[in-house]
Amino acid sequence: MKAALLLLAAQGELAIDVNQLGFAPDAPKLAIARTPDAAPRDWRVEDAAGKTMLAGKTTPLPADPRAGGHQQAIDLSALTDPGKGYRIRIGDAASAAFAVAPQPYRVLASDALAFFYHQRAGTPILARHAGGAQWARPAAHVGERVTCFAGKDQRGNVWPGCGHTLDVTGGWYDAGDHGKYVVNGGIATWTLLNLHEWTAGAAFPDGAQSIPEAGNRVSDLLDEARYEVEFLLAMQVPQGTTMQLPVGQNDPAKKLTFTAVDAGGMAHHKVADERWTSIPMRPDRDPEARRLYPPSTAATLNLAAVAAQAARIWRTIDPAFAKKCLDAATSAWAAAQRNPQLFAVGDFTGSGGYGDRDVSDEAFWAAAELYATTGDPRFATAVDASPHAGRLGGEPSWASVAALGHATLAIGSDAQRRDRSRALIVEAADRFERERGDVAYRIPFAGERYVWGSTSNLLNRAMLLRMAQRWTGEARFGAAAGDALDYILGRNPMGTSYVSGHGERALQNPHHRFWARQADPAYPGPPPGALSGGPNNSNMGDPVAEKLKGKCAPQRCWVDDIGAFTMNEVAINWNAPLVWVATTADS
Repeated sequence: MKAALLLLAAQGELAIDVNQLGFAPDAPKLAIARTPDAAPRDWRVEDAAGKTMLAGKTTPLPADPRAGGHQQAIDLSALTDPGKGYRIRIGDAASAAFAVAPQPYRVLASDALAFFYHQRAGTPILARHAGGAQWARPAAHVGERVTCFAGKDQRGNVWPGCGHTLDVTGGWYDAGDHGKYVVNGGIATWTLLNLHEWTAGAAFPDGAQSIPEAGNRVSDLLDEARYEVEFLLAMQVPQGTTMQLPVGQNDPAKKLTFTAVDAGGMAHHKVADERWTSIPMRPDRDPEARRLYPPSTAATLNLAAVAAQAARIWRTIDPAFAKKCLDAATSAWAAAQRNPQLFAVGDFTGSGGYGDRDVSDEAFWAAAELYATTGDPRFATAVDASPHAGRLGGEPSWASVAALGHATLAIGSDAQRRDRSRALIVEAADRFERERGDVAYRIPFAGERYVWGSTSNLLNRAMLLRMAQRWTGEARFGAAAGDALDYILGRNPMGTSYVSGHGERALQNPHHRFWARQADPAYPGPPPGALSGGPNNSNMGDPVAEKLKGKCAPQRCWVDDIGAFTMNEVAINWNAPLVWVATTADS
């Protein structure tokens, strides 16, 4: 298998992959050369004027099936003179340009957060905040008062609908489509709010970002997160509502039966179009009917967790809003306890499923947030009784959120639970850091299975590595987090920065209905700061990706194409850890 993957690499290439944004003067600096064979090469670094600043010989690396071909290391750590336009050269081959400068990630962090303003629903996106007229657009899905989907799903199940409507205007579009999802909104919002807590409120102070709320004496990071929190609150089912729902059924392939349940306090899983819209499609031109989709236990626990987190953050900033959040969190918790097995099993066209058959990790996360906010012993009991109390479960993702609960307990709990959670995070970080030694591109991920949104998995590992660095003082953890950013920004076998606008060879054609220049020149390309999902060799379900099946090494299963939604979509839960890691990289 490994030999076969190695043969899949392009033969005869000579290319140099480096972080195209750059490095702090005192930071470790590594580049990787892709070469036709394993023979060492002479390399040099030239400044913008062509002057040689550093030179050496490449170090051949062991064959790596993740990348294919031959890789050789170039250690640039001795390059400490600040400057722009540096390039590495081997013969006639040259790397993309990069810089050496203090705080190289400041603009990246700002642009990554600006992504969320661009994704706002229910409000006009203004040129003065969007970075230019090309990214401005009218308000879309305004006054979004909707009721539940009723009728047949794609598997023939007949959903009865509901008797209520909700005004769910606002929030962020999830990805390249116009759906808004509580589950994915949960982890994305938590990550931004955790960054506020992690930096003791220092990240993105009022006026740091160009957003409509700037100047209100509240952190711009909190202003952006609140835009989504208010949407999440709006997705809660009114108290006293009875709904017909599939209880305890977690296999979407089987015919569903429906039972009357008390759904008050639950959260609808999503609001979305009844049918997929075409590309391109500016959101204010969306012609499809919008519907609420059935509440789920997972969405309800996401709401409980994030609303509890918001309640403690806004406690002194806006006490009335904090109370509203805490009331929503406690009622969502009670609803999830009453309905612990309402799974997202409907197969609906026009939106993603985000189905999750195990919500025990969501329950742990919600209990941890409620305990950190209230100190109520019943939530401490729920934390300790959870099967996740003594295990982390790897880096967080929308379907695996135990690490979020531990991250909160590690900074906002009593000493016993704080120390237990910190130890679990450090243990995971140690494992991630050691994986670098098995990978030619030196990233803290040694697996050969790259998933949909693989870049975010790597950045979520980097987030835990930064946490471990602070608690242990061990520089190796910070270096591993830096390696993750290096990979995202160009030190990868595609030679591409997966972040639009950041790097000479950066993402151009994400799967997005508005940033759709590839499909229609009248539409814009992406604004700076959008993160591609990156290589994916495990779920190659779009027409572009299907052509690569069996023909690409794992780190090369990627195409910069608007049609490659399994490889090149953007999403709020991917950009959120980019904001977190880029912000803390310069600290």
